[in-house]
Amino acid sequence: MISVICVYNSRATLDAYLLKSIKAQTSDHELILLDNRGGGFKSAAEALNSGGRDAKGELLMFVHQDVLLPSADWLKNVEASLSQLSNLGIAGVAGARELKRCVVTNLKQGDPPGPAGNVQIDRPEKVQTLDECLILIPRSVFEKLEFDEETCDDWHLYAVDYSLSARKLGYDVYVIPDCVYHRSSGDSMSDGFYRVLNKVLVKHRDAYPVIYTTNGDWSNPYPLVIYRLLRMVDRLYYHYLRLKRMARSAVLYAIGRGAA
Repeated sequence: MISVICVYNSRATLDAYLLKSIKAQTSDHELILLDNRGGGFKSAAEALNSGGRDAKGELLMFVHQDVLLPSADWLKNVEASLSQLSNLGIAGVAGARELKRCVVTNLKQGDPPGPAGNVQIDRPEKVQTLDECLILIPRSVFEKLEFDEETCDDWHLYAVDYSLSARKLGYDVYVIPDCVYHRSSGDSMSDGFYRVLNKVLVKHRDAYPVIYTTNGDWSNPYPLVIYRLLRMVDRLYYHYLRLKRMARSAVLYAIGRGAA
C-alpha cells in the first residue's frame, strides 16, 4: 500500500488537482494531509517528516498539492513497478543525471502543459537527484533516513538532499517513466532556495564535486551570486525557446486554417 502525504497551503488547489485524482484511484492507499494554511510548519522537511512518521504504507509518496495523476490505476501501476527495483532508496517523476543539463522526466508542467525535461524514458532510470514535486520512499528506508530539517529549513531541495544522502548509504535513486501533470512551471528560485542550496553544497561537497538538479547544475567553487545570474539567463533562454515553439505552432495552425 502507498501512503500519499501532502502538505498544502491552498485547499482549493488541493481539491482541484491532487485530491481529484487520488479519489479516482482503484488501489488501496492511505492519505495523510498536512494543513499548513496557518503556517504551522516552517519547512517541507519538518512537515513531511511528521506525515512520514505516521504513515502505515510500505511506500511513502510525498507529493505537491498541484499534481494531477493522469489515470485511476496510477498508484497501482507505480507500486508494481517499484517492487521490481532492487536496492531502491528513493524514486520520483523527474530528476537529473550526472550530465550537464540532463533532466530526465515524462512530466508535463505549466499552463499550457509542456515537457519539463529534455530526456523522456520508457523504463526506470538511475539519476543523481530528484525533483520535489512527487517522490516515493520505501518505509524501511525512511525509518533509517528522514528529511534533513537542519539543512533543508525552507521549502526547496529536500528531495535533492535526500537523494544524495541515500546514495551515500548505498541506495539507488530512480526516475520512473510514469507521467503526471504539475501545474507549477517549476522555476521558483527564491532567496530561500539559494540559502538552502548553499547548505546542501557544503554538506555534500566531499562526495559530490557537482550536484545535478532539475533546476541547474551546481558546483562548490563558484559563488552563488554568479549562479543566480547564470540561472536568470538560463531561464530567460528557456522561456524564449518556449515562446518560439508556441509562435511556430500558431503560424502553422493559421496556415492550415487558411489552406482549408
